[in-house]
Amino acid sequence: MLNQYFADLHIHVGMSESGKWVKIPTSRRLTVREILSEAANRKGMDIVGIVDALSPLVLADIKQLVSEGLLMPVNSGGYIYKEHMLLVLGAEIETREPNGGLAHTLVFVPDIETMAAFSNYMCRFIRNINLSSQNAHMPLNQLITIAGNFDALIVPAHVFTPHKSLYGVCCDKLSHILGDKELNQLAAIELGLSSDSDMADRIGELSEYTFITNSDAHSLDKIAREYNIFGMEALSFAEIAKTLARSGARQVTANYGLDPRLGKYHHTFCSNCAFTDTYGLTGNCCPQCGGSSLVKGVFDRINEIADYPEPRHPAYRPRYCYQIPLEFIPGLGKKNMANLLEAFDTEMNILHYVTYDALAKVAGSKIADFIICARTGAAAITAGGGGIYGRMVKTDG
Repeated sequence: MLNQYFADLHIHVGMSESGKWVKIPTSRRLTVREILSEAANRKGMDIVGIVDALSPLVLADIKQLVSEGLLMPVNSGGYIYKEHMLLVLGAEIETREPNGGLAHTLVFVPDIETMAAFSNYMCRFIRNINLSSQNAHMPLNQLITIAGNFDALIVPAHVFTPHKSLYGVCCDKLSHILGDKELNQLAAIELGLSSDSDMADRIGELSEYTFITNSDAHSLDKIAREYNIFGMEALSFAEIAKTLARSGARQVTANYGLDPRLGKYHHTFCSNCAFTDTYGLTGNCCPQCGGSSLVKGVFDRINEIADYPEPRHPAYRPRYCYQIPLEFIPGLGKKNMANLLEAFDTEMNILHYVTYDALAKVAGSKIADFIICARTGAAAITAGGGGIYGRMVKTDG
């Protein structure tokens, strides 16, 4: 029987413990130490990936936690935090295609030594290696070739978003910019907040890839707003690699994510007049103001490039579970949140396991109703677009 682990592999670092910025702008609280504490103690995660470990500032903080005994290296890769949560070292790197399109890609490696060597090599391409998501001034196929020499897991990030993603601004097909060798080196595809498996599986070339859903957290509160359940034998980098490759019985057994309508790039949006297109209109001019400041939403972009009118899920594809993070719950303030955590320990417990009656006893029936709706995805939603998140709304039902 495989173990089931909650995993969020896309978390950013805001600041080093030396007080230097890694990702601007973010919270000063978003340090490696605080991320690990939040993810383990409040969120209830089993696996986290920090995607700014390419920065020597971040690597220094990780080394410090190892020296303190808070992180223990695993023989087959990764680091165990306080004996129960796995930390995976990653980097989010920006590439540029010949058409000028920028895209982010996640690169995960097994240990500090490998990441340090990778960081040292990438210094020749990246102007300020200390900062997050720096442009490597190369196309993705070159990055894949380089990262492959470092035993890396390579995952294109938030692949449909209208800013800095492969399908969003770089290509209509991955096969237009990558050869068979590079395509075979991709470990998985990260969907992003404004899409789901039903949308992505309308694109035929993605049928071979495992999908993962991650938070892309830029604050502590955003950790695990999207996450996965990995079915694998033990906590290690090698086991994650086998899980993404669906080796043996290992697999991603569930993707938990926002209803795509809650994503901030789901619908096309006019940044000039704030018009939100809910009709799937075509063209580059805003029908409301006539301007050309439309930000194409994920919904419309997938309609443009899809091979199929309906999704064609491969047999191995896990269920995609719509789940709304607790931060989206109307009326759930800091006091109620603190009471829930005191009673039930972690957000994963609250979202997955605690009964309605127990929730109502602590936070009241209205909050309990919303949490159950959030757990099952059965919520009324106003869709987002143009950088503005959708929202969960009250109903009379």
